[in-house]
Amino acid sequence: MAHKITLYLCFIFSMLIAESVFSQSLYENNTPVENIEGLSIYPNPVSNGKVYIITKGNFNKEVEIYNVLGKRILKKTLTSKELNIAQLKAGVYIIKVTEKNIAATRKLIIK
Repeated sequence: MAHKITLYLCFIFSMLIAESVFSQSLYENNTPVENIEGLSIYPNPVSNGKVYIITKGNFNKEVEIYNVLGKRILKKTLTSKELNIAQLKAGVYIIKVTEKNIAATRKLIIK
């Protein structure tokens, strides 16, 4: 029982660290810009091995996926909206999307 509580606390702690490390921001003229306009990542949770990432501008995107410990496990440049994540195991991840030097992060759940 104590082992499960320790794992749970480690998970919560790592999610808090990941959120602070991967917060979305860009500084232009010392003014923070905090959104990729129209960013949508679906389906979430993912069960078919593919996730779709769309934005209003639909520019090329740099996509990075991190595990809950903050280790980058996938990095790809997308020219379309589809990202194949079939090689990832079920779990909780952090997905970082960068488009035109603006970065945003979201939680991604794979079933």
